[in-house]
Amino acid sequence: MIVVKLRDVMRDYELRTGEKLTYPELARRTGLGRATIEALGSRPTYNTTLGTIDKLCSALECSINDLLEFRPE
Repeated sequence: MIVVKLRDVMRDYELRTGEKLTYPELARRTGLGRATIEALGSRPTYNTTLGTIDKLCSALECSINDLLEFRPE
């Protein structure tokens, strides 16, 4: 199972930059819908696209390895 660690990466972003991002602000920066951001934050196994992952990595200044984790079932 692949898990999206959005909350962890958002927390790391805040620690690194001193800027706390909210879901609405992250949605604005990425151009993604707020509902998509909220789903990724609350449902780590939410099925998303590589385009969404790319936008999140760009906005959060992180690598794909920071955002995704493989967990054997």
